[in-house]
Amino acid sequence: MKLVFPNGEHGQVLLNPGVNRIGSSAEAAVVLTVPGIAPEHCTIHVTQTGANLQVPSTGGPVEVNGKRVADLMALRAGDTLMIGPVQARFMVVEVAKSASVPSGNPDEDSGATRVRMAVPKYVLRGVSGAVFSKVYPVAGPVVIGRAAECDISVPADEISRRHALVKPTPDGLSVEDLGSSNGTYINNKRVQHGFLNPGDELRLDAVRFILVAPGMEMNAPTAQVKAMPPVKSSSGGGGNPYAKYIAIMISLAAIAVIVLVLVKK
Repeated sequence: MKLVFPNGEHGQVLLNPGVNRIGSSAEAAVVLTVPGIAPEHCTIHVTQTGANLQVPSTGGPVEVNGKRVADLMALRAGDTLMIGPVQARFMVVEVAKSASVPSGNPDEDSGATRVRMAVPKYVLRGVSGAVFSKVYPVAGPVVIGRAAECDISVPADEISRRHALVKPTPDGLSVEDLGSSNGTYINNKRVQHGFLNPGDELRLDAVRFILVAPGMEMNAPTAQVKAMPPVKSSSGGGGNPYAKYIAIMISLAAIAVIVLVLVKK
């Protein structure tokens, strides 16, 4: 992933995994020395699953595709950023494919090592409503909301457009309510700021998630099925369920015998 500055304020920058600070400070990863740039204007968080642009409280104005970023926004390839007066393009670097084996033998080793994708440390598993049975890896800051541009977009009217922000830590997820109308809850307790441990429930109004971490079972949630009531015996006890039919057959046989006796007389 990289930033390209078409107007020449800075050379193109390859973004490193983790936090990339952009600003006028000499300590920033991308230093912009033009008027209107704050010391830490914004940051880009690069994770295994993508990149998120965040504007700190001390940052400056940032727009993505003409839309003002209030706090956090997921970036997509080709997005146009306005970092104060500086324009930049967010690009995804394509990894060059290894040359084909000239011998035509598909089993021949090309010499390239296949890199195994890292497994995310945390996963939010949906257990109700529109997210039921879905899983969402959390490898960096994630915004949950109704808006399509959210990292986890939930098409439910009771969810605010930008409802909550979750961030991974060594022990779980930090949770922040982003001014939602119907609230953010951890284990049924409403919070503005909270912490989610593995196994805890995160609830956004009626939409519920469970935080899953490595080593925990990830069985797909299943709907609860009410147990069928036991069949009661007609005799009122727990005896043979065919006793009723046996009694009827005996009664019919007795009636037949009586009828035969009367006919013979």
